[in-house]
Amino acid sequence: MVKAIDGLSQKYCQELSREIPWLRHIQDLSSRVWVLHNDILTAVPRKEQTVPVTVTLLPCQYLETLEKGRGDPMYLGLSKPERCLFCTKEGEQPVLRLKDGDIMELYHQREPVKASLFYQNKSGTTSTFESAAFPGWFIAVCSKGSCPLFLTQDLGKTHITDFEMIVVH
Repeated sequence: MVKAIDGLSQKYCQELSREIPWLRHIQDLSSRVWVLHNDILTAVPRKEQTVPVTVTLLPCQYLETLEKGRGDPMYLGLSKPERCLFCTKEGEQPVLRLKDGDIMELYHQREPVKASLFYQNKSGTTSTFESAAFPGWFIAVCSKGSCPLFLTQDLGKTHITDFEMIVVH
């Protein structure tokens, strides 16, 4: 039996060696789903004809250099087209971006790729995603309507930072 390590969930520790990513559709509690629109990851209200983008998730295998107790370190990407989410700084502000690539390449790196890692914190049916490269910055969407995903320090205040993940079969 695999035991939890330093605050990481037992299930996470069992899944460190994966051959394929988890596939999920992600939405907020207002049922706004993540879609790819003009190569920008955007949250839009779910409608009958809305096709959410399939998000790929993989755990980071190399935990030694990462902060303990922040959540489960995960790489996030998209399938069809293959993209990777990453954080970078523009001016003084951390920003969320997409780049071409397969998260399997990140997963197989010999050390964590912090710019592309997010600490997933689960609470009930929702999760937050905190940037490993910019601690205290979380993936967020605006509170109403359609808007691109971005990073915020206001966890669950002005912007929505809690997301539900729906398994894609």
